[in-house]
Amino acid sequence: MITFFTILFVLIGINALMMLFSFGNVSQRMKRSKGNAKTSTASKIYPIDSEESEYQKAV
Repeated sequence: MITFFTILFVLIGINALMMLFSFGNVSQRMKRSKGNAKTSTASKIYPIDSEESEYQKAV
């Protein structure tokens, strides 16, 4: 029983440490992406020309 709880608490501790490190990396990425979003340009969206295409409507 003691062995089970020892392994369980060790795994929970490792999981908690990994979560702390991953949350730290996510917050750093969010700070970087906010700065890059201001300098990036919006992509152009072109309308679909269904009359000129080779395909026909299925229904």
